[in-house]
Amino acid sequence: MHYDYLIAGAGLFGAVFACEAKKAGKKCLVIERRSHIGGNIYCETVEGIHVHKYGAHIFHTSREDIWEYVNQFAKFNHYRNSPIAIYKNELYNLPFNMNTFSKLWGVTTPAEAKKKIQEQISELHISEPKNLEEQALSLVGRDVYEKLIKGYTEKQWGRPCSELPAFIIKRLPLRFTYDNNYFNDSFQGIPIGGYTPLIEKMLEGSDVMLNTDFFDFRKAHPDAADRILFTGMIDEYFGFCLGHLQYRTVRFETETLAMDNYQGNAVVNYTDRDVAWTRIIEHKHFEFGTQPVTVISREYSTEWTPGMEPYYPINDEKNNALFAEYRKLADREENVLFGGRLGNYRYYDMDRVIEAALEMAKKEFA
Repeated sequence: MHYDYLIAGAGLFGAVFACEAKKAGKKCLVIERRSHIGGNIYCETVEGIHVHKYGAHIFHTSREDIWEYVNQFAKFNHYRNSPIAIYKNELYNLPFNMNTFSKLWGVTTPAEAKKKIQEQISELHISEPKNLEEQALSLVGRDVYEKLIKGYTEKQWGRPCSELPAFIIKRLPLRFTYDNNYFNDSFQGIPIGGYTPLIEKMLEGSDVMLNTDFFDFRKAHPDAADRILFTGMIDEYFGFCLGHLQYRTVRFETETLAMDNYQGNAVVNYTDRDVAWTRIIEHKHFEFGTQPVTVISREYSTEWTPGMEPYYPINDEKNNALFAEYRKLADREENVLFGGRLGNYRYYDMDRVIEAALEMAKKEFA
């Protein structure tokens, strides 16, 4: 069968584009190298719990049109992301707010908290931050930095904060209210039943092939479609001819525990450098589960090497310059579109993924 579009990748970007293509009367073949649809938002069911297999994904947006769009495919619950941080034996609320500051210093008013932070910043005399450590210290002072930023950031990036560029942290939100809701967006929640059924609905009407490598498929079927949407790594598409773009990746250790509640919260960050994992996710809390067992995932951040799953683009000056060169090659490709986190070498929140896919579809089908 001949298709209008061959879509490489059954993640959120590819699924939204396929959905819009179907509305425009186009025939799509979606191929996916993994054994499942959904990309990194895929959820698998374990003991009745919808496990976020590739890390926690909490949908949030301030765009009412995007919220209405995604609610076509799933009903969302009222989950609010309120992570906590553990430093040694101390527990703090995130994001940094009055609950955090009260626990740190015993203060009770915003004025007291602001004064304490400003005193610490003034004592450091940092006028021009030369690295991430100095940048963070100049924004939040020593206590918040050392207990809640330093260890976590060093685990995330795999190197000391003093060796990371200052631009990585442009600002650090300090909230002087007793509000533990991590996101300020108007709309937030988790699809009831997990993300996989949502993607299934988006892909209705498209043909889907799993366990299928794009490059092998295209070699065997060069005329399968008029146009291609590629959502994989842009440097891989071009055979890494200009070199590898860099990423950070995440390793997960997931286990089922014979208890109904392990940590009392969906997301717990471990900010002590001596604890190997960055955070523990307890999946049942995303949907207020009451199962007699629970499933947790420990997350370990590590350097990406070819063959591993790429998660977070390292958008420093060197990698952005390399991506710009790959982008020039992409612009010269006839009948090939590049989209998504890997195709555009940038981190997207889910609402931004949907927004970008809709914008591409609008241009294609106008």
